[in-house]
Amino acid sequence: MEFALIQLLNALQYGLLLFLVASGLTLIFGIMGIINLAHGSFYMIGAYMAFTLSSLTGSLAVAMVLGVVLSVVLGLFLEWALFAHLYRRDHLEQVLLTYGLILIFEELRSLIVGNDVHGVTVPPMFGGSIALGDTMTYPVYRLVISAVCVVIALGMYLLIQKTRLGMMIRAGASNREMVGVLGVNVNLVFRLVFALGVALAAFAGMLAAPVSSVYPGMGQQVLIICFVVVVIGGIGSVWGALAASLLIGLVDTFGKVLVPEYAGVAVYVLMAAILLWRPEGLFRRA
Repeated sequence: MEFALIQLLNALQYGLLLFLVASGLTLIFGIMGIINLAHGSFYMIGAYMAFTLSSLTGSLAVAMVLGVVLSVVLGLFLEWALFAHLYRRDHLEQVLLTYGLILIFEELRSLIVGNDVHGVTVPPMFGGSIALGDTMTYPVYRLVISAVCVVIALGMYLLIQKTRLGMMIRAGASNREMVGVLGVNVNLVFRLVFALGVALAAFAGMLAAPVSSVYPGMGQQVLIICFVVVVIGGIGSVWGALAASLLIGLVDTFGKVLVPEYAGVAVYVLMAAILLWRPEGLFRRA
């Protein structure tokens, strides 16, 4: 039972962290209609900012605050300079541009930080473990990751469903032209949505850095599974992304424990089964 509880906690922590990345992607993909292959690079940038800024400031918390501010600025700039010109373009052009951004970010990462694998120290106040039974313990920092992700998920719900900005985001996703005629600056709303998506991915990378290390190519690994989350949950549905992320976390974690030889395909079998049953995803209307 103790071992099963640890695996359940691992699954929830992985699923919630995955939601943090995938929610930004589903906002950009589902609301703005942009296929952003560079979304995983924002996750990588966040992890490297956690490593670099925590080394300079001596505090991971300070590094996260600075990193979120920098990622929002990066998102605003990229949307203004590049993505604002893609809304009415063909998806192939979006793919080509965002793939080019992957190459640019990887090269900049190599020039600035290098190609070594780095570690980020867990904050001392969260460095301990809690006892689970007589023989097993669980790291406190992993519980902190799960708690922070839950708080952000609730914050996103309040933002999208209970605020004026959320109302404009939902209306702009439904009928951009009509919202613009009513006097809403849709371009500014979409710019804020894109910056929010970048900040969520970068913050997820900063949270994950102490437990997963910081290494080249980490963005590409998370990008693929994020698209699986968006497809399973339903394009544009934040709650679908949450449900899909938790489901994937359970399947992946327990798959590696129970049937490790098939764990690599278990998530994709799940995606295929859900698409056969509900092609529009779990939470998206047909």
